[in-house]
Amino acid sequence: MEDVCEGKEFSFPAEEEQVLKLWSELDAFHEQLRRTEGGEEFIFYDGPPFATGLPHYGHILAGTIKDVVTRHQSMRGRHVSRRFGWDCHGLPVEFEIDKQLGITNRQQVLDLGIGKYNETCRGIVTKYVAEWEAVVTRTGRWIDFKADYKTMDIKFMESVWWVFGQLWEKDLVYKGFKVMPYSTGCKTALSNFEAALDYRMVPDPAIMVSFPIVGDADNAALVAWTTTPWTLPSNLALCVNANLVYAKVKDNSTGAVYVVAESRLGQLPTKAKASAKKQAPSSSKGATAEVVQGGLDTEAYDLLAKFPGSSLVGLKYTPLFDFFLELQQTAFRVIADNYVTDDSGTGVVHCAPAFGEDDHRVCLAAGIIEASGLVVAVDDDGCFIEKITEFRGRHVKEADKDIINADKGRLVSRGSIEHSYPFCWRSGTPLIYRAVPSWFVKVEKIRDQLLECNKQTYWVPDYVKEKRFHNWLEGARDWAVSRSRFWGTPLPLWISQDGEEIVVMDSIEKLERLSGVKVNDLHRHHVDDITIPSSRGPEYGVLKRVEDVFDCWFESGSMPYAYIHYPFENRELFEKNFPGNFVAEGLDQTRGWFYTLMVLSTALFGKPAFKNLICNGLVLAEDGKKMSKSKKNYPSPVEVIDEYGADALRLYLINSPVVRAESLRFKRSGVYGVVKDVFLPWYNAYRFLVQNAKRLETEGLSAFSPMDQASLLKSSNVLDHWINSATESLVSFVHQEMDAYRLYTVVPYLVKYIDNLTNIYVRFNRKRLKGRTGEEDCRVSLSTLYHALVTTCVAMAPFTPFFTETLYQNLRKVATKPEDSIHFCSFPSTTGERDERVEQSVNRMMTIIDLARNIRERHNKALKTPLKEMVVVHPDNEFLEDITGKLKEYVMEEMNVKTVTPCNDPMLYASLRAEPNFSVLGKRLGKDMGKVSNEVKKMTQEQILAFEKNGEISFFGHCLKLDDIKVTRQFKCPANVTENEIDAAGDGDVLVVLDLRADQSLFEAGVAREVVNRIQKLRKTAQLEPTDLVDVYYKSVGNGMNSLDEILRSQDQYVRDALGNTLIPMVVAPPNVVVLGEESHSVHDMSFVICIARCTPVVTHHATDNNDHLEALKVYMSSRSVSRLKDEFQAGNGKITVDYIEGFPPIDLQLGKHVFLSVADFYLAHRS
Repeated sequence: MEDVCEGKEFSFPAEEEQVLKLWSELDAFHEQLRRTEGGEEFIFYDGPPFATGLPHYGHILAGTIKDVVTRHQSMRGRHVSRRFGWDCHGLPVEFEIDKQLGITNRQQVLDLGIGKYNETCRGIVTKYVAEWEAVVTRTGRWIDFKADYKTMDIKFMESVWWVFGQLWEKDLVYKGFKVMPYSTGCKTALSNFEAALDYRMVPDPAIMVSFPIVGDADNAALVAWTTTPWTLPSNLALCVNANLVYAKVKDNSTGAVYVVAESRLGQLPTKAKASAKKQAPSSSKGATAEVVQGGLDTEAYDLLAKFPGSSLVGLKYTPLFDFFLELQQTAFRVIADNYVTDDSGTGVVHCAPAFGEDDHRVCLAAGIIEASGLVVAVDDDGCFIEKITEFRGRHVKEADKDIINADKGRLVSRGSIEHSYPFCWRSGTPLIYRAVPSWFVKVEKIRDQLLECNKQTYWVPDYVKEKRFHNWLEGARDWAVSRSRFWGTPLPLWISQDGEEIVVMDSIEKLERLSGVKVNDLHRHHVDDITIPSSRGPEYGVLKRVEDVFDCWFESGSMPYAYIHYPFENRELFEKNFPGNFVAEGLDQTRGWFYTLMVLSTALFGKPAFKNLICNGLVLAEDGKKMSKSKKNYPSPVEVIDEYGADALRLYLINSPVVRAESLRFKRSGVYGVVKDVFLPWYNAYRFLVQNAKRLETEGLSAFSPMDQASLLKSSNVLDHWINSATESLVSFVHQEMDAYRLYTVVPYLVKYIDNLTNIYVRFNRKRLKGRTGEEDCRVSLSTLYHALVTTCVAMAPFTPFFTETLYQNLRKVATKPEDSIHFCSFPSTTGERDERVEQSVNRMMTIIDLARNIRERHNKALKTPLKEMVVVHPDNEFLEDITGKLKEYVMEEMNVKTVTPCNDPMLYASLRAEPNFSVLGKRLGKDMGKVSNEVKKMTQEQILAFEKNGEISFFGHCLKLDDIKVTRQFKCPANVTENEIDAAGDGDVLVVLDLRADQSLFEAGVAREVVNRIQKLRKTAQLEPTDLVDVYYKSVGNGMNSLDEILRSQDQYVRDALGNTLIPMVVAPPNVVVLGEESHSVHDMSFVICIARCTPVVTHHATDNNDHLEALKVYMSSRSVSRLKDEFQAGNGKITVDYIEGFPPIDLQLGKHVFLSVADFYLAHRS
């Protein structure tokens, strides 16, 4: 393995760039596909984005989710074809072209020519493809851009035709009307998206109009409120809410009788009074008093009656205008629907079905109109048609005033309202809602099937499926799939002039066969002029294509079939693997792509289009607002990746609420947090492994080669078993959660695992990993750490593809038969070698250590200060055996205590106190709570112990269980000792007691630890690597000279264990020593100087009697690398021959007699 740098010098973005080069050289993505070819297919559908804009965090989020899942499935041996898709048609493209060409209305497109317009659209579809590919690739996502699919490709469009043809054959298509936002300036319907582009605050008239009820005894009239007077000539019904209460009131000044919702009586007009003060209603008029509370002016009106809205249904009324009298058999009556509310208006809504979506829906449902018989009284220019004789040729908005003035005595009140109103983003004219002819798919007919198919799918999170999507399907209405546009897939409908003959083209072959024309493109300018002869004979003329194109949602909903050109190609691939395995997009797609996928697959095959779905939420700016380029309220994705790396961004997004369909406030600091809390600890564990594996070679031992895992299972070290088990648990957990598509649970588990790996396994095994417990034990621990890191990297590779690849490329150098890339590795198999008992034991150890740390912190006792004894109190002997058995040495070393003593008698160091659990008992005990509470608080030590053993106790007939009483353990200090000398900390039923009293031996151990700590810090200051061989010198100064020398001699074994070598008095240092760092320190009033120097070989006088030869040997040996000398002595079994010194004969040198490789070795050998 190659040497690695410190974490602070490791550049995540720079390393990721190197990984991208490696993947390119290996053609890694396609190589992975080749390796899994023939394996089980895992079908992933990628929803096509528009290429007319640059990718943002929402795209990166969805792309990361898709990449994690598909990479994981590939590592499980499945063949996962991943082709990028582009949504090429529709509004976003036309919007760009209209801006580019200065087009403001439909006629301008026709004047330019549909062909020129469409080809211009085609030209910008791929405007940002290069940028998309660069960003997507940089985020680590593997997906095929070269074999991409585009909705404008002829093969894709042909499959869309086939889908429509299947719907037609199943009698699921009809022509009708749909009320849509309509631009009179551009003479075209707009989508809801377009309608939302330009809202402005404008004043509009707000009037109340009366509609006399036919045959009413009081000559009452229903009163409706509207802000669109121009729709009144087209009124065909009045709608009320059957569940509201309505009131009939008489206007005392005019005698007119009105009917409105009771809660809206206060909206009726009143004449100005001489006095602003109203008279209080008399007590005899109970009904009137009740109405006053609803806002009725009792001076102006009398309440005649109250009744439910349902009693109004079916009543006939006199229309305001007589333009539609031919419909009077079905029209001009009261209907009911819950869309009518009492939070505005009068509780009575006037319905003009050609100009309101709800109006159209309720009138159709009530039989007021028929689907195909609707008369739209406003033409394409927004002017009234001839049928509206009084206002014909007038623009609707301009006619408002005249319609109000032509009130025919029916105007109840007039005013104005300022509100937010949609304008056309292209022409700047106010929009109207207008029924336009459209081709519909009969979704309502298959609604029950849709709900059933939804049950067959699995969603994360499931509430989006069970609530939001289910509710949307329950209310699903017929889908208008046609649009009066230019750049899109044309509807494949050819219709005769009399409308009696309709042919649906479900393939190019059929169109060519029937028309005799060769077809190379299916866009409008290529097929609009193609005609086919009538099958009824030449006298019936030819059939021409309808002008409409498909709604682009129909195209994307057809994606599972069209992207592989089904059924014209890939029939077996599709039919064996439908429904697809997986889709993922944002929450907004519940009413978009997820919906259209479900509708078309249910209609065509009676199946859902997908089996598994991950639904993500929105990525917002840090302030909780929508990300806005103009406001610059978020950092660009490229900027964040360049600073922290793509893996950090991926993990930040995956580990956030946004993967559970909630919103995420994007914070740059959150990405940095991932680097700090996940990647740096992970890297440091890897770095520690590499450094200590390299150290073996530096020390002249054989190079590190990881032992096989079967051998490692025989290790006697408990932490080896623990980390192996923990790694197995990680693999098992990732496997389980990825099967459940719960990506968001994996990262927290990984963070905990990395924390355990670094802060428990590596930290507690530093001696073993550094070789201080012998070479064999060192190799076992290094191999264990190696396998833990490799396994973790492989399991996490789908989540962090760059970082794991970087680590793997170095780790693979000592592996047998390694793969060229980590992404070619199979996902680790779960061997079942988990040891839950050892995992529990280590968890218990960490509990003990945390409690002991708390005590030390309370008393300002640093870990460098050794303590005499730790007592662990617990009633369970198994618990105590865990701590005082194989884990004892780890507890002693980590907490720097001389002994660990078990105690299973809780009463020896603790007193027990019982408190009632008020939150649990309060509701249950009621008035008995007080007296039971008092008894609980009075419980004796014996009662509490018996209660814990038996699990229950009774007071006043109430049986209390373990959850009902909180038992706390309070430390009971032994006699004649203060809490500053012995203190404790507890957690549940475990208590840790620390003896804080110092003695001479503890003092000396503490001094030695402080000295070692200063030396370790000096090594860091000198920027030394753990493998760098050095000699460490010290010199005592001042009054405490003799004391420090004695302490260091008594603690020599600890110092040697900690530093790997002994401390050398400064007086022993040779004159030619090369100093790397020197510092002065003082510990407990003992001053000293420490000096780190490069290892210098020592040649003794035993080498030769010739002084000149001896001096020449010293010069020669000091010029040599200590590491190479070590290798040579090892190769010669402790001996070498030196024959390179001119003028002197060859000489045999023996290590440890003639030569020592360091001053420390020489000092140790001759100290006595």
